Order: sequence, then structure tokens, then C-alpha cells
Amino acid sequence: MGVNCQSSALSPDHLLACIREAAHSLGFAHVGVADVDLASAEPGLLAWLAQGFHGEMAYMAAHGLRRARPAELVPGTVRVLTVRMDYLPAATPADWRARELRRLTEPGEAVISLYARGRDYHKVVRGRLQKLADTIAGWVGPFGHRVFTDSAPVLEAELAGRSGQGWRGKHTLVLSRTAGSTFFLGEIYIDFALPLTEPEQGHCGHCHACLDACPTGAITAPYRLDARRCISYLTIEHAGSIPEDLRPRMGNRIYGCDDCQLVCPWNKFARRNALPDFDERHGLGHAELLTLWQWSEEEFLRRTEGSPIRRIGHARWLRNLAVALGNALRVAAPAQVPAVRAALQQHLAHPDPIVREHVQWALRQRDADDPAGGSARA
Repeated sequence: MGVNCQSSALSPDHLLACIREAAHSLGFAHVGVADVDLASAEPGLLAWLAQGFHGEMAYMAAHGLRRARPAELVPGTVRVLTVRMDYLPAATPADWRARELRRLTEPGEAVISLYARGRDYHKVVRGRLQKLADTIAGWVGPFGHRVFTDSAPVLEAELAGRSGQGWRGKHTLVLSRTAGSTFFLGEIYIDFALPLTEPEQGHCGHCHACLDACPTGAITAPYRLDARRCISYLTIEHAGSIPEDLRPRMGNRIYGCDDCQLVCPWNKFARRNALPDFDERHGLGHAELLTLWQWSEEEFLRRTEGSPIRRIGHARWLRNLAVALGNALRVAAPAQVPAVRAALQQHLAHPDPIVREHVQWALRQRDADDPAGGSARA
């Protein structure tokens, strides 16, 4: 039975119940409420930035402590509504983690992070958050608010943890006992009080599977991530040349990396979402490197329209693919070598110097006169 939300004077508890019901109808799995006092998170943020772990993400430092001070980012904010939206497609099989891990061992496959195979989550979550805000306004009247989803200086994981969405895992992602980590986070900064929801304590225990699984050692210690070594950062946020010592470790991952999530025991509880927005598009869950390498810029833009992948641009897409093809060339069966080399040579004269450099590196991963492989060079 639904909550009666038509009363002219809803109590704070009753209003929160109404908000939760409305959020669930919009595809959100959970709603929490956080306070705006994040002072205890500031030293950790400053230390992380001081070590340069944010890499080239200058925006992380540019906003300073506003990230930890919601009332400075949006004046008048007294509470933060947090939401969680699961992103595994409805048709995801029970053995999805084993299947994804198996694809990582097949060099010719092009592995794209699960969250990026469907529609851009920024558009999905933000649009539904605004609908939720409009619904709330229908109950309480006009109110000061702003919606966010990975789009502004917001300490999303901190707010999520404090409001009961889950706890910060050793890989630094938010984990839920009932949903694992395969979800997006969103927030609505609001200018009126609601009852705070209880935070959840950590449940990682002695497990260190994510630290062991990280291909590049980006998880430098429990709860500490050096983005400069993270494949998600390198393939998405990083615009320049990928450090050569990290390229072999990237394997066939061309956009993002899910390794730490695939090995996390809590993801046996990962939930599916019935929304069609996150359903796989253009066969990106089983695409091959050579197929994607052939996409012209026009085809790339057409096939990634409405996708989070589009924002990296065609040149960065080719850069990532060149690294993966170089890794594939190194271990390819002799009969496959000519096709891989010929494909790479198509872009030896690419107008972008970063693409050219990565193609040259890829071709050096196997001597032309070494059909058996095994003579990779930097």
C-alpha cells in the first residue's frame, strides 16, 4: 500500500516516506539523508590532493574545500538527499562476473566498463533527480535545491556513506550489503530539514581481493586510490600519452575498468535495473578490437551518441584501442599477426601525434620477423 502524500501538512518523517516512494517509482533503489557538516572529511581530501593522486583532473583541486562544504557550493543547503540507481541491465546473467573476467583473458576482445555500455548515466540520473525534485515541490511548494550526479564538486561517496547508502570499500567505491557496488549515486541539495538516515558501518573485514586484482596497482593501500595509475582514469580522464610501463597492464581494457568490482564478494548481490536506458548498445559487451578500430570518426560519433563514451572523442578512443591492439599483437597466434599489424598501420599517419605515438608503440610489441611472438619491446 502506498503512502498518502496528499496531506497539506506532511510531517518530516511522512515527507521522507513520500520521497522514497516517489524515488522508487523513478528507478532509484534507495534514498538517504545526509547532514552538510563534512568537516571530518576535509583532511583526507586535502592529503589526497597534496599527493597528486588526482592526476590531471585539475577540477578536483580547483574547487578546494567547497567539495566538502555543501552550504558553500549551494548557499542555503541544510540537507542532502542521496539516491542510488543500479545499472546492471535487466538481462544480466547470474554468472556475469565470471563472464567478464573471462573476456579479460581474450586479447582480441574489446572490454568496456559495464556502466558505459548503455545510455549516459549523467542524463538518466540527473533527469530523474529533477523529476523527483519537481514532485517534492508539489508537496512542499517551491524550495531551494540543486541536483547532481558526478557533475560538480560534490563528495558523493562521503555523503552516500553518511546517509546509509553503503560504506566506502577498500577500492574507494561505495559498497552496499544488498546491492554490491554496481550503482550510480546522485544528490539533491535542499534548503529544508529532513530526518537524517543512519550511516552503515564497513563490512570489508580482512578481504583484500580488490587490491590484489588491480592490474596497475592503483589501489596503493586500503581506501587509497592513485588515479594516475587507474585504468579508468587513463582511458577516460587522461588526455595525453599513457605511461609506457602501464600499457602492458591495461590488457584489452579500452574504456574504464571493472576488475576491482568483478572480484568483490559483495557484488554477488548486485541488482539489475529494469530501465532500458542501461541496456547494452551496439554490441559493446562483446565487441572485438579490430571491429572498433575500423570506426571512422563519423561512425564513432554516430554509435556513441547519448553514450558516456562519446566525450573522450575519437582520437582518445583510437589511443586506447592502439594500446589494446599492441597487447593483443604481443600474444597473437602467428596466423592473426598480419591482420593486427595491417590494421595498426592504417593509422601510422594519423593527424593526432598521440595516436601516432601509441600506434608506433603497439607495432613494436612484436618484431615483424618474429611470427611466433615473445619479443615485445618498449
